[in-house]
Amino acid sequence: MMNLSLLNFTTTTFTTRSLSIFTSLSSLSLLPKRKPFFSPRPFFSLSSRSLSVASAMDNAGGIPTKETPSSVDATTQEEYSSLSKLLQEFTDIPTIDKAWTFKSDNDDASRAMFVIGQPSLLSNKKRKSLLSSHILRKSNDSVSFQWAPFPIEMTGVTTMVPSPSGLKLLVIRNPEGDGPTHFEIWGPSSVKKEFSIPRTIHGSVYSDGWFEGISWNSDETSIAYVAEEPDSPKPTFNVFGYKKDGSSDKDCGSWKGQGDWEEDWGETYAGKKQPALFVMDIHSGEVLAVTGVGRELSVGQVAWAPPIEGRAYLVFVGWPSNNRKLGIKYCYNRPCALYAVNAPSFESGAGINRNAAEDSVAVNLTPSISSAFFPRFSPDGKFLVFLSAKSSVDSGAHSATDSLHKIEWPSNGKVGPPSKIVDVVPVVTCPEEGSFPGLYCSKFLPKPFLSDGETMVLSSYWGSAPAIITVNVLSGQVSRISPNNSNSSWDVLDLDSDNIIAVCSSPVSIPEIKYGSLVGKISGDAKWNWLDVLCPTTKCSDKCLSLLASLKFDILKIPVKDGVENLTKGASKPFEAIYVSSKSSDPKLLDPLIVILHGGPHTVSLSSFSKSHAFLSSLGFSLLIVNYRGSLGFGEEALQSLPGKVGSQDVNDVLTAIDHAIDKGLADPSKIAVLGGSHGGFLTTHLIGQAPEKFVAAAARNPVCNLALMVGTSDIPDWCYFEAYGIEGKSMYTESPSDEQLALLYSKSPIYHISKVKTPTLFLLGAKDLRVPVSNGIQYARALKEKGVENKVIVFPNDVHGIDRPQSDFESFLNIGLWFNKYCK
Repeated sequence: MMNLSLLNFTTTTFTTRSLSIFTSLSSLSLLPKRKPFFSPRPFFSLSSRSLSVASAMDNAGGIPTKETPSSVDATTQEEYSSLSKLLQEFTDIPTIDKAWTFKSDNDDASRAMFVIGQPSLLSNKKRKSLLSSHILRKSNDSVSFQWAPFPIEMTGVTTMVPSPSGLKLLVIRNPEGDGPTHFEIWGPSSVKKEFSIPRTIHGSVYSDGWFEGISWNSDETSIAYVAEEPDSPKPTFNVFGYKKDGSSDKDCGSWKGQGDWEEDWGETYAGKKQPALFVMDIHSGEVLAVTGVGRELSVGQVAWAPPIEGRAYLVFVGWPSNNRKLGIKYCYNRPCALYAVNAPSFESGAGINRNAAEDSVAVNLTPSISSAFFPRFSPDGKFLVFLSAKSSVDSGAHSATDSLHKIEWPSNGKVGPPSKIVDVVPVVTCPEEGSFPGLYCSKFLPKPFLSDGETMVLSSYWGSAPAIITVNVLSGQVSRISPNNSNSSWDVLDLDSDNIIAVCSSPVSIPEIKYGSLVGKISGDAKWNWLDVLCPTTKCSDKCLSLLASLKFDILKIPVKDGVENLTKGASKPFEAIYVSSKSSDPKLLDPLIVILHGGPHTVSLSSFSKSHAFLSSLGFSLLIVNYRGSLGFGEEALQSLPGKVGSQDVNDVLTAIDHAIDKGLADPSKIAVLGGSHGGFLTTHLIGQAPEKFVAAAARNPVCNLALMVGTSDIPDWCYFEAYGIEGKSMYTESPSDEQLALLYSKSPIYHISKVKTPTLFLLGAKDLRVPVSNGIQYARALKEKGVENKVIVFPNDVHGIDRPQSDFESFLNIGLWFNKYCK
């Protein structure tokens, strides 16, 4: 039986002539079923009005049905069904997640592969697919994308990485249980090699975007990657007690004990304890662990370095892991450095030279800086560029303004620490109005350089609107190359020679592909022509398109409230809020307003498309999405103004933004709701306590409600100290807080104000959340119930902090829509 899986987009676009599909992709989709190509809730409520998502989906397309509680009236059931159908239409909109381009024999043509994301509610998994295209550049400065007729679902695939030439494709499938990890090497028409690596060699390959590192060497014979070290041996017991010689897994007369407990890397990394380096020979399938890297380092982001006198090296990022492993997800304040180590060699015709790297010891390339990651070599191999979060590490903020640096890479001799680390783009403390606010990069392209070998193309937050920029690594000049007059979100996907493939979206427009063509020669002042690209993913249902067409958005500048003393210049500048509303709203009949607050607190809400926000807008709500001071994208002084003032400065900024909207005639003060997750949930529950008359409804996703409780249960207890005390909290952090410290943490918490709360509140909690454990939200909800304040709790038993499993995300925002409809209209 053939395994052909095709994504069902709402509509798609076809060219009028025959299209060429990459042969390898066609073969990929027609695999006989062996290891499937990786395509891969119940709730607790304090309210009798809880509804099951399954019942709402009875008529919405194939979700298994449950009976709706008999206490729910017919009107409520009808609303539940109607909203669920609308939400599903938005949920089905695909995303454009990644792209690769490859050169063609024709100088005016190239090939591209796009990774398309789409949640599958039925399987409760995030579906991924490949969509291929031929790119034809025309003489009249236009471009044509000739798309394959269908995307091909990547069932069972963990990750894939094309080789530098584009002639080979590495496909990795991690096991769901204790089985081996599968590696496949694909050629233009079929799979060429296939290997299964048992857990005695290593565990699952990291594909998380942080520890993740998969790199082909230049001659495409070896692959370096990061995988979990094999589990430590566990004690074996039988009816006579401890068994000295251990036993096989199939020995029925004995059992394995647990052995010593070992810390993992926290939220989203449960069971991930020791990422390590490995190299595979793609011809033999032999795998060698890279020597010279001790267990005192957890490693990631490996890349092959230019050889030195014929000797191969690997460059990687190392995080100290010999002390407490504090949570690393979204936490750039964990010290890290770049290291170089000899790569193991595979001798052709003589087996594997297993001793080639035994004398190798990893060398720290960046000992003078507290953070270094995303290593990228210049095309000529003369220097190594990297990003640094030294502002985060040195201050204690979990995220802050980045800086860009470079070091020379030797052409002879030995690898060692460089004589100097050159600052390419320093930390921006206080940007002038409209100027570059500093680097805020969450990723780098694998090959970010233009053909001059010195200009990098990056995506970076620019206030509330992400932009595409170029950085000349010799001069340090930064130029914004996405349109200056655009409030939309721009993100680079890949380079096509000296052209750019990007994705653009806004709160009122779904993601679209843009093609950036360089006008003239590469320079800091170069002009770029941005062309629209017709793509099947830019289509969605007529209903969604109609609803989105009825909306508009703007980015508001909110002046800081007068009367605050001792502010830095950067902290005194206006902050921003994204305002989304109906085009036809009557000033005398304003729609209810939902105030949406991001987490972190040092993250940012972007002017990009959000399915959940679009759903809420389509229900007849205006949105005020506040980037309070402390958010990324506005310079370091504004960001560092918040630590030590959480629960006051950020709360006042939100109230100031609401008052600004009311004064401008954008909001009705009698119809305001508030929604936030994580630190946004911290603000949500603070606001309903500190301004109890302001909000008619609230919803909080995994909220921080009690810092004194969180500090003893979270994977990031240091966060509690830093945000409560400010920069001095970094040195105060301890695993055994004092009475005085616990008292201050409690006084900074929303639960401190719970006696004043009146607002009906919905809680959405992930039972496997290691960042803000479920006990935080449960305690607060129970306290509200004790006071007689109406609230409802939904617990998702298999979700972590993000509550982003498809069914959980769906049920979460469906209930948010229902909750706000009930209390705001």
